[in-house]
Amino acid sequence: MRMNRRGFLKALGAGACWAAGGLASTARSMAAPGKAKPHIVLCMADDQGWGDMGYYDHPVLKTPSFDEMSKAGLRFDRFYAAAPVCTPTRGSVMTGRPPNRFGCFKWGHSLRPQEITVAESLKAAGYVTAHFGKWHLGTVYKNSPVNPGASGFDEWLSAANFYDTGDVLSREGTAEQTKDESSMVAVDAAIDFMHKHVKGDKPMFVVVWFGSPHSPHRASQQDLALYADQPAKLQHFYGEITGMDRAFGKLRKELGALGIRDNTILWYCSDNGGLPGKGVTGGRAAKGSIYEGGLRVPAILEWPARFKKPGVTNVPGNTADIYPTLMDLIDRPLPDKRPLDGISLAGVVDGTMTARPRPMGFWDYAAGGKSQHSGRMLKALLALQAEGKEITDPAKLRTDAGEITKQYPEDTFPGHAAWLAWPWKLHRIQSKQGPPKLELYNLADDPKEATDVKEANADRLKKMQAELEAWQMSVVRSLNGKDYE
Repeated sequence: MRMNRRGFLKALGAGACWAAGGLASTARSMAAPGKAKPHIVLCMADDQGWGDMGYYDHPVLKTPSFDEMSKAGLRFDRFYAAAPVCTPTRGSVMTGRPPNRFGCFKWGHSLRPQEITVAESLKAAGYVTAHFGKWHLGTVYKNSPVNPGASGFDEWLSAANFYDTGDVLSREGTAEQTKDESSMVAVDAAIDFMHKHVKGDKPMFVVVWFGSPHSPHRASQQDLALYADQPAKLQHFYGEITGMDRAFGKLRKELGALGIRDNTILWYCSDNGGLPGKGVTGGRAAKGSIYEGGLRVPAILEWPARFKKPGVTNVPGNTADIYPTLMDLIDRPLPDKRPLDGISLAGVVDGTMTARPRPMGFWDYAAGGKSQHSGRMLKALLALQAEGKEITDPAKLRTDAGEITKQYPEDTFPGHAAWLAWPWKLHRIQSKQGPPKLELYNLADDPKEATDVKEANADRLKKMQAELEAWQMSVVRSLNGKDYE
């Protein structure tokens, strides 16, 4: 029998110790009995491409903090965003599931309240939780079922979408004017939170989601000065990445100053591939595409207490893997029977996993995004609250976020999907008319996805198509609410 959301959280908080959803047992040998649970800090960039890093020999960018961590930690050279745009990928981090399972098709869609988030699971496991920076999984208004607090975060200073220097953010629903460089705002808030709780009896789970280097690109003068010799359209873009690197370096250094760096899992990645015309992608195309350039992102993990030797892995990882990996590393359960597409990468961390045990699916569903200009929204909230008023409009609060009013056909799969069984990647492109177009690439031989080899691999094509479409059928069942019954 499927355990409902609240029942699971109650059982988890009471100390349930069963594992489900394919959770590996690796961490049980890593986490010694009686040892304190690690603190966890997740950081994510907004639109930083796979190659937008100094450690990948970018000819211009200066990222000394990321470069240092890449040499000290575990560098993932083949890490993927679950989607080619921001909101869906963030939903995958929160749920361990591909975003179409809960209707997060594109930017601006909400996380369904029925989903069990990593913040809720960690909170039930004894963690104190916080979110700082870009949210973009609902709203940041009070009394909304899809603000960070409703998703398991005890404290939060968040933007509804991308944000920049000088923008208004929301502190648990109260508008707050900021002044400093945007990445530093999120990091300073995270550091304040850690100072507040580091001496407490609970481990900390801190999410820092930067607003950089998303447009409109407003770098600080300090960071802009480094790129004065670059084309005008790139100066602020590069400057924002360096500003984010500087803020990240401050955060990482503070973990040491607080005496918790050794037992802190620090995990960094981006939410999608690079920007067209600006970012350096990890393959064909860029943000918005599920070819490699839209999905491959930089990623580094550091946990000195368990992972003392630096390394590089080519085992494919995914943002949907973050949730199950963290729960495995602290030896806690996942929801039973709920389809979970992410897997635990704990074996990669300890060196026992040399290949991904199952494929990963991507699906850019044929649906539009929802406009959500955080700057305007929160500036208006600041003015409204100055009058002693609050947002009460149900539409703005998205009080209907959990309502499933549309049923999608389970035998049609519109849009562009892909099935990655390393090194083979199948693309299924379904237009409004006619059969789907299929493309097959061997990424080991053809990382740019330039040569379609389906004609020479008919049996493999047939098998992978069947697997992909079976997965898509499962995704649609989740989309239709079957997981919540």
